[in-house]
Amino acid sequence: MLAAARLADAQDELAFVRDRFELPDGTVYLDGNSLGPLPRAVLPAIQELVRRQWGQDLITSWNVHDWWGLPRRVGDQLAGLMGAAEGQVICGDSTSVQLFQALVAACRLRPGRSVLLTDGSNFPTDQYLADSVGRLLGLQVVRLHPSELALHLGQHDERVAAVSFSLVDYRTGELFDAAGLTRAVQAAGAVMVWDLCHAVGAVPVALDQIGADLAVGCTYKYLNGGPGSPAFLYIAQRHQQQVELPLTGWNGHREPFGLNGSYVPADSIERARIGTPTLLSMAALQAALSAFDGVGIDRLRAKSLALTQQVIDFADQRLDRFGVEVVTPRRPELRGSQVSLRMPDAYQVCQALIERGVIGDFRAPDLLRLGFPPMYLSYADVHRGMVTLAEILADGSYREPRFAQRAAVT
Repeated sequence: MLAAARLADAQDELAFVRDRFELPDGTVYLDGNSLGPLPRAVLPAIQELVRRQWGQDLITSWNVHDWWGLPRRVGDQLAGLMGAAEGQVICGDSTSVQLFQALVAACRLRPGRSVLLTDGSNFPTDQYLADSVGRLLGLQVVRLHPSELALHLGQHDERVAAVSFSLVDYRTGELFDAAGLTRAVQAAGAVMVWDLCHAVGAVPVALDQIGADLAVGCTYKYLNGGPGSPAFLYIAQRHQQQVELPLTGWNGHREPFGLNGSYVPADSIERARIGTPTLLSMAALQAALSAFDGVGIDRLRAKSLALTQQVIDFADQRLDRFGVEVVTPRRPELRGSQVSLRMPDAYQVCQALIERGVIGDFRAPDLLRLGFPPMYLSYADVHRGMVTLAEILADGSYREPRFAQRAAVT
């Protein structure tokens, strides 16, 4: 297996991209699906903004350096990674804020309908916000798995206002059929909202091609924007004049510096702006996205699938005797860029791995979740990580009491 990994690395057309990241020596980082590592371009960009733009040009930088236009410029960069034309993505605020915006806007596009559908396995925030929007708008919230959508729509299509799914299941790594599900939702007269947090940057997303309505996502996972980096909202061009967003901040006004007492939305994606953008984190994200320059998403996807297949094969051959179960779909077209392994004492195993320099994460109740961003991981890295996992399971070191102590973040 090691020889095959070394051969794959020697033939890897994306090996050069690794040098665009700061990676700690001796660490195998398998948690980029939760927080991406630091791109080398970020620190100089932040130093430039802080020392010269903020430090020397002060408030004039809103014009001189076009700080005001940064949410739209970064949005257009993001659009290119999601198969969207410019002018349909705005960057800013958190995923929770943007998802609230999208859900309310989607339901308002279909007045008179009474149901909001969401995945019962969605990330908790997605479910909490769906419930909140349901209470706010007087809608019934129904939870179902994407595989159950067609049956439900066949029985209740005229009642459904909007559907909200994640493109990749955050626990299992299952990748859903964005095009097919979007078609089904729109054929029922409803509006589709996609959560792209666990997809964008690692999985091809063709929003314009599939006729998407609205989408949201974070930028600190596969996009490597840094902890707490701003999220984004996609609104298809055809909806922008009709969409009614619930958070009507002054940045989204048609004439923000007219300082009018009543709100008139901008005529473009700018209406999705809310308050003053977080310039430092947005500038860091803008710099981080340069790591994708000259790297096609199809090439990233091919390597991602090869890395995840490497892990699945290793688990089948070396980990089955420890009661480890691969819960991520084995069919390549059905998985994102992670592999989730179900096992006893998954939390303790994860902590033991981290102590040995292999960083993954845990999802309750029993999943060891490993991410495989193709931009900076080598096949040899992955091999080392999996061998370390096998060693920990074999020697039982994860049973030491200290590994069972739960930290605030698991």
